[in-house]
Amino acid sequence: MIDLVINARKASIGEGMEVKRILPFRQKRMVGPFIFMDHGGPVQIDRKFKTSLDVLPHPHIGLSTVSYLFSGELVHRDSLGIKQTIKPGEVNWMTAGKGISHSERFENAGLLADNSLELLQTWVALPEKIEEVEPSFVNYQPSQLSEHTDKGLWMRLIAGEAYGIKSKVNTDSPLFYIHVKLENGTKFSLPKNYSERAVYLVKGQLEIGGETFSAGKMIVFKMNKNPVIHAKGDCELMLLGGEPLGERFIWWNFVSSRKERIEQAKEDWKQGRILLPEDDNKEFIPLPENPFKPKKDPSPEPLS
Repeated sequence: MIDLVINARKASIGEGMEVKRILPFRQKRMVGPFIFMDHGGPVQIDRKFKTSLDVLPHPHIGLSTVSYLFSGELVHRDSLGIKQTIKPGEVNWMTAGKGISHSERFENAGLLADNSLELLQTWVALPEKIEEVEPSFVNYQPSQLSEHTDKGLWMRLIAGEAYGIKSKVNTDSPLFYIHVKLENGTKFSLPKNYSERAVYLVKGQLEIGGETFSAGKMIVFKMNKNPVIHAKGDCELMLLGGEPLGERFIWWNFVSSRKERIEQAKEDWKQGRILLPEDDNKEFIPLPENPFKPKKDPSPEPLS
């Protein structure tokens, strides 16, 4: 029933901002088209301290970034000229395609002090035929996302299709991404008809197949199995999965089905051929010399 359990690992994406990194994992690089998943926070900063949580302008290719906030607020700027503040329950869906740069800044110091910042960022790899699509960005409001409630259950379909519901968020391959809250004792089943499925436990404890799992774990399930998820106390979780796209190479913020395309992207960033956001172009993250720690697994994990 259970194929693999992934324990979130600590990773730093800047001074004062440590995240839980779930994907990629050495034994499981992707779940469906999902190739990256970070859980940031909860973080609370005293307003008298100047923080450096901002993520400076940096590039992407070959993927869509999906930002989803539980609490707090951040400001997105990109090389398309878009500036967008994202708040809890909203979705920022940015498709990098042939190349885009963006920044994420925490401009409201009061919010950082008064509300714990907590967010999830995932990357969705693009099908090979559209890896070089023109970049785009869309913000979706909570009112545009389908929600469902039942006894002991609340669910928001962020993207894709599940349980007979289809999200208004535009996607490029079969997938599902769902935010779920369960009350103590509630039982729940995964979406069917997908090759790869997983649960990431944000808060609380779950029982699956007689095993108990705590927050910070991703449970990946075998194909054609329909496990029952049993909440042991109040829980919050993310369901994700879909159909695999084939092998993908990943280096820093670049994803591609071709190694040579990664090398081109590295050179494009070094030479300034990927533009910076027009109103956030005074600083940027330079191309790392070697962003990965030595390890036995030759396929690298990204930093952020």
